[in-house]
Amino acid sequence: MLRRAHPPPAVPFGALALIAALLLAASAGAQTGSQDPSQGLSGIDRFLLRGEPDGDPRNPQRFRRPQSGAQNPNATRAGEPSNFDYQPGVGAGATGFDSSNIDLRRKKKTTQKAKPGSKAKAGAAAQPSTPAASAATAAAPSPAIAASRPLQGQRRPVVPVTGDALVAAATDTAVPRRAVPPQRPLSDPPLPDQPNAAGTDPFGPTGVLVGGFLLKPAVEFTGAHDSNAPRTTSGKPSWYSLVAPELLVNSNWARHELTANLRGSYTSYENASDLNRPTADAKVNGRVDVTTTTRMDLEGRFQLGTDNPGSPNIQAGLRKLPIYTTLGGTAALTQSFNRFEVALKGGADRTVYQPSVFTDGTTGSNDDRDYNRYLGIVRTSYELNPGAKPFVEFGADRRLHDLAVDHGGMRRDSDGRYLKGGSTFEISRILTGEVAVGWIERSYKDPALPGIGGLTVDSSLTWLPSALTAIKLTAATTVDESTLAGVAGVFRRDVGIQVDHAFRRWLIATLKFTHGFDDYVGSTRADDRYALSALVTYKLNREWQLKAEYRREWLRSNTAGADYTADVVLFGLRLQR
Repeated sequence: MLRRAHPPPAVPFGALALIAALLLAASAGAQTGSQDPSQGLSGIDRFLLRGEPDGDPRNPQRFRRPQSGAQNPNATRAGEPSNFDYQPGVGAGATGFDSSNIDLRRKKKTTQKAKPGSKAKAGAAAQPSTPAASAATAAAPSPAIAASRPLQGQRRPVVPVTGDALVAAATDTAVPRRAVPPQRPLSDPPLPDQPNAAGTDPFGPTGVLVGGFLLKPAVEFTGAHDSNAPRTTSGKPSWYSLVAPELLVNSNWARHELTANLRGSYTSYENASDLNRPTADAKVNGRVDVTTTTRMDLEGRFQLGTDNPGSPNIQAGLRKLPIYTTLGGTAALTQSFNRFEVALKGGADRTVYQPSVFTDGTTGSNDDRDYNRYLGIVRTSYELNPGAKPFVEFGADRRLHDLAVDHGGMRRDSDGRYLKGGSTFEISRILTGEVAVGWIERSYKDPALPGIGGLTVDSSLTWLPSALTAIKLTAATTVDESTLAGVAGVFRRDVGIQVDHAFRRWLIATLKFTHGFDDYVGSTRADDRYALSALVTYKLNREWQLKAEYRREWLRSNTAGADYTADVVLFGLRLQR
């Protein structure tokens, strides 16, 4: 009878012994790997069995031949500088996209090869001789960086974010950061006397915040002596005082904009009361952002003044200068097509003169000088770059007087048109403004009045050669009305240059020169006007300023008895908020 054979007891004991030997070998390899991540694990990598898609980020997967128990050449001893050679990105895998932006193959090609027979320098670590070893050495993090990172399951200690902490954190990256050179400012800061949003001017007005508006009120008191107050050949000197209030308003909105510039003055002469006169110039501008490429610009304006002393339009024997007022407004629609821009503008103005009052008590009407003006403008521009924007502008206007025929029997209704081309500039805030050259024409309804036409130059450029100096160039061409018999109008050309220099933030010097040429079309008269002034402004603080100015004005005309020269000395006090 056959009996069932039992396995010898030595077989299960042998299997148990084999399993125990394997576990002991794995435990020994794990201990060795924990001490040095770059060393092999006796053929068994303990990270291959972890439940992570790409192994441990601090020790990426790698297949390499086990190294000997020699000391790792990349290890850093205590007190020695850390190794800042190439290290892989934090959390980067062994395959796929390399966030460090370094190609190991390109790095290998650029590495210089050692000459045959040359010996390595003393103390230098031996370089890997195989591609696999080279890639493994490049992929392995340095012990200094690996030791500074927490193990899996541990939390990184919270460190306050300070300048030193940011610098220390920046070194724990894949690629050593290069030193960033200090940023150079795009341009010099504006003049100390120029208000700016950054508040760099310690003497600029702070303003008063009212709701969503910032108000900057100011007033100037000036006392002066004029050697030729009436601006005539034999004019008498006189002391005079000037009071000039102003108010600047700017909205503080996230969208759209509303600004206002309100200025006025009153001049009172001690020995020439007939020259006492007020002035006012008020503008309110609004911008409506319809869309990102469409906007509307609105403007309302008011002007009050008199003819300048010495003007041929002034009648003889006046007790006081007649005051005129101009009220008007414009509306513009601007559409942008990428860099190309088109603007359409239309407006109207109304000018009215008060009656003239003579020294004998009689009055005279100035209704023939009252007129309405209607205008339309088309402007196209193209932005070549942020610093230059060429444009072409065409405009036309019509002036219609209340009286068809003036006191001299002339019909002064007229039509005007102009065409000009130029460019706006904003070159690193060093050169800003606009310059244009064109042609202007004006024809009159009365055939006895000749037409006016000529070259026009208009500009307003500001150049900042340094943070302490500003140079401003201005030019303007206009056609003004005239009351002289047979004269169609006055063709005016004005040019000027102004230099501002800050010796200190609180001490500003200004030098200004202007020249104007007046051509009375329809007669032979032509005048050259000149003005030269020097101004010093002393800023005590943000609210108080002292001013002193010397001004010289003179006129040279081809008409006898029209020349004059005047010297003016002024001292002023400005209060602002």
